[in-house]
Amino acid sequence: MGSLQQRFQSFLERPNLLTDLLGRVEAKTGVKRTYLAAGSITFVGLYLVFGYGASLLCNLIGFAYPAYVSIKAIESSSKEDDTTWLTYWVVYGVFSVAEFFSDIFLYWLPFYYFGKCLFLLWCMAPVSWNGSQMLYRRVIRPCFLKHHQTVDSVISSLSGSALDAASTITTEASRGAMKLALDSQKTK
Repeated sequence: MGSLQQRFQSFLERPNLLTDLLGRVEAKTGVKRTYLAAGSITFVGLYLVFGYGASLLCNLIGFAYPAYVSIKAIESSSKEDDTTWLTYWVVYGVFSVAEFFSDIFLYWLPFYYFGKCLFLLWCMAPVSWNGSQMLYRRVIRPCFLKHHQTVDSVISSLSGSALDAASTITTEASRGAMKLALDSQKTK
């Protein structure tokens, strides 16, 4: 498995968009990509703790890369990557709804956005103990399996009621329009 430093170094050697950028900066500046990456991570971490707009940065981190790889997953022929990123988005959605109701209290915590960013990184990490997979299997899926039939029947009932209401409104609106048209012809 190797030490954390060895895994970090091995990640920086793999070809991808980030390591290509680091390679170009390394070639121009002469600063090793390990130091560039560590400095960038430190800067982002400190910005998440002390910077203005930490919420935007944290949400970009939690959205930009997953959106990019989700599009790649859609375009690939493999189903496994689709499932991985759909699971991430389900967890992200549940987290976003929970955060909406608790954000007024949580954002006052000094390291909230740093912790949120670490949470989102854990949820998208390509490791066996990936956060989105764990949370889905242990929390979301059991809750879904327990309540999905009730939710389905409520949605079915609501959609039927919505169709009935739309039909009634359309009928009443057309009757009202006809009456207005007849009344305007009578006054001529």
